[in-house]
Amino acid sequence: MKAALKEAQKAYDKGEVPIGCVIVYNDKIIARGHNQRETLESPLAHAEVIAIKKASKKLNSWRLEDCTMYITLEPCVMCSGAIIQSRIPKVIYGALDYRFGTHKSIANIFDIKFNHTVDISGGLMEEECSNIITQFFKELRAKKHLEN
Repeated sequence: MKAALKEAQKAYDKGEVPIGCVIVYNDKIIARGHNQRETLESPLAHAEVIAIKKASKKLNSWRLEDCTMYITLEPCVMCSGAIIQSRIPKVIYGALDYRFGTHKSIANIFDIKFNHTVDISGGLMEEECSNIITQFFKELRAKKHLEN
């Protein structure tokens, strides 16, 4: 999760919502991603999607069946679908996302009986993962307040 937090910090430094993700295979990080929606002007440029693309390229397969994903924030519906479609068996995230989270916060996509199930859990380094997002939005609101 520390590596995912480093990715989140990269997003923060770019003015992106600070979400980071890493994918591990055989106890080694094979892919990293951070939120880049503003930079790439794409609603698809979430940390998880970017990391999945990189891991698939690294393993020459869209099936990431022996990988574990670490994310700083509970995945949204799009990323949950990408996780299921890429066959990632284990996901660990840090903080809950009370606005868009699809494991515990809004719904549990992972309880639906698809052809692939995901062992997902949250709360790893929860405080650190929550703090970076809270600080980002606090600064963003202060900046917008000063502009008005």
